[in-house]
Amino acid sequence: MDPEERVLKSQSPSKGRVVFFYRTELYNSTAFNTWVLEGTAPVLPESLKLYKKLLKLGVKVVFITGRGEDQRNVTTSNLKNVGYHTWEKLVLKGSTYSGNTSYVYKSTERTKLVKNGFRIIGNIGDQWSDILGTNVGNRTFKLPDPMYYIS
Repeated sequence: MDPEERVLKSQSPSKGRVVFFYRTELYNSTAFNTWVLEGTAPVLPESLKLYKKLLKLGVKVVFITGRGEDQRNVTTSNLKNVGYHTWEKLVLKGSTYSGNTSYVYKSTERTKLVKNGFRIIGNIGDQWSDILGTNVGNRTFKLPDPMYYIS
């Protein structure tokens, strides 16, 4: 699962000023990263319910996010503050993936998980790059995202 738009709700990072919305304004990575560092992304309630059910079933949850390694502490705190207290791994994008697409990054990280003995039974994402490529799992679930699209 990728935390953005699957378990945490991305909102306008500038408190009322729209930074990206249906392509009316260009995506502003600086403003988005500033907002991420605030650690205030609210929970998506239905995703939290699914997460809790998966834990009860004994599923080991792994989050793979496009957030940078420098955002690990704030991402961990944000996840815990909204109810995600346990996971097997939180994979953040390291500098070795600079210049690679999300598709390549996430496929590579899923392949590493499989090589380390994980069996991917489900994969949830709001972008095609989250759920396509190698080792996508037995089932994939594409969630709608009206905020942005990664081609």
